[in-house]
Amino acid sequence: MLLLHPVGHLKHICAEERDITHCNQYPPNVSNIYSYFECRRKKGSQFSEVVFFGLQYLLKKYLIGQVVTEQKIQEAKLFFQMHFKQAVFNEESWRKILEKHDGRLPIRIKAVPEGRIIPRGNVLFTVENTDPDFYWLTNYIETMLVQMWYPITVATISREFKKILAKHLKATSGSLEGLDLKLHDFGYRGVSSQESAALGGAAHLVNFCSTDTVAGLLMAQRYYGCPMAGFSIPAAEHSTIISWGRNREKEAFERVLEQFPSGPVAVVSDSYDIFNACRNIWGDKLKERVMERSQDSCLIIRPDSGDPAETLIEVIKILEECFGSSLNSMGYKVLPSYLRLIQGDGIDLSSVDEDEGWSAENFFFGCGSALLQKLNRDTLNCAFKCSYVESNGKGMDVYKQPVTDPSKGSKRGRLSLRRNTDGLLETIERGAGKPEEDLLVTVFENGSLLQDYSLEEIRKNARLSDEELNPILYNHEQELLHNRIINGSH
Repeated sequence: MLLLHPVGHLKHICAEERDITHCNQYPPNVSNIYSYFECRRKKGSQFSEVVFFGLQYLLKKYLIGQVVTEQKIQEAKLFFQMHFKQAVFNEESWRKILEKHDGRLPIRIKAVPEGRIIPRGNVLFTVENTDPDFYWLTNYIETMLVQMWYPITVATISREFKKILAKHLKATSGSLEGLDLKLHDFGYRGVSSQESAALGGAAHLVNFCSTDTVAGLLMAQRYYGCPMAGFSIPAAEHSTIISWGRNREKEAFERVLEQFPSGPVAVVSDSYDIFNACRNIWGDKLKERVMERSQDSCLIIRPDSGDPAETLIEVIKILEECFGSSLNSMGYKVLPSYLRLIQGDGIDLSSVDEDEGWSAENFFFGCGSALLQKLNRDTLNCAFKCSYVESNGKGMDVYKQPVTDPSKGSKRGRLSLRRNTDGLLETIERGAGKPEEDLLVTVFENGSLLQDYSLEEIRKNARLSDEELNPILYNHEQELLHNRIINGSH
C-alpha cells in the first residue's frame, strides 16, 4: 500500500508489495499504460454472464479527491524501508503527484454501467494514466480494483438464484408477486470482515429486497443513494427458544406470537424435533393461535437442520395434514395464507430447484455462506491485464499468451464494448471500436467521480429480462451466443 489504513477521514490506496517495485521495471520512455478487467470465459462454467457491481463504492471510498499527502508519503516511505530492507519506495513520483495534481490521481477509468448484465469474456472496465509522468500508476492500483471480483460474484450468484426462483414462482403460481422477497441474506455472520459483509450484502440487494445484513443496507445508503434497500421481520433464534427449556417449547412459541401480533414473524422450530413441533405444537396446541393470524401477519416456520429439500417437504406435508391446503390457478398446492415456511440452512443454487407439487408461494429461502462466502476470484475467473502501452510516442498492442494455459490469454490494444447486429454484446480489440458505439462510460478521471449511479438505476439494469422469464426464447439467445463463441468472436 502507498498509504496506510485510514485515520479519521484519510483515504488510502492499496497495492501488493510486489507492485511497489514495478515502476522501475517498465521500458524506458513509456508514457501510457492501459489495462482492463474482465471475467474470463470458461468452458463448462455454471455462469455464462455476470452482474457488474461495486466499482462506485471502491472509487468513492478509496480514490476520489486528494489521496496523496506529505504525511502519507512519509508513512509509506518508512513502512516500505522496513518491509523491503532497502530503498524501493518511489518517493519522488508520489511527491510529484502531490505537487502537480494536488494529491489527486491522474487516472481515467471507463466502465460498464453498474447493474448491467455482461456475457463473460468481455471487458468490464479499463484504466489508464492521464499524465505521461505517471504511467506506472495504472497497474499500481490493480490490487484494489481486482477486488471487484467479490461484489460482481455475489451479485451474479444472487441473480442466478433469482432466475431459478422466478421460474418456479411463475410456473407454480402464475405470477411473480413477492419475488424480490424470496431470498433472504443470512450471510453477515459467515463472512470474513465487516467490509465483506457490506460489499456482499449490497451486491445481493441489487437483486432482492430481503436481508439481515445491516452492513449491506448501510453501504447501499451511503454509496448508492438508497435510504432503505432491504427489509426483514421479527424472528426467533435458538437461544430465545431453548432458554425456556425443552419442556416449555410450546410456551416459547406462544411468547413470540404474543409479542408480535401484527406483521409476519418467523420462528425457528427445529431446536429439538421439527416434525413434533409442527404436528403437535403448531398444528395442535397452538393451532387456533396460528389460524387467528392473517396473510399480512402470517407465521413463518423455519426448519434449520437436516437435508433442506427432504426436511422442507416433510414439514409442509405435516402442516397440510394439520391446516389443510388448496389448489391455486396453476394446479399447485398452497397452505393457508396465514402460514408459510422459510428454509435457511444448506441453501445453494441446486437446492432451490424443486417443487414436489407445491407452489413456490409457500416458501421463502435464506442463504448465508453460499451467497457471501463460498466463492473466490476464480469463481468467475476475474483478471486485470495490460493490453496497450505507448513509448517514444508510439502505441503498441500487448498481450499475454501462456503456452501452459491458453485460457489465460489476454486481450490486445485499446478496447471497447458494443452491441453487434445480432444484439449481442462483444468486445472490440486493437482500438478498432467506434466511440459512438462504445458502452463503456468514463466514471472516474483525475480524482473526480463522473458518474454516480443510484441503487434504483442499478436494479433496473439488473432486472430479469422477458427472455430470461421465457426459457424458450432465452435458450435460443444462449445458442446464438454459443455459436459466436465457437466461431471465435468475443
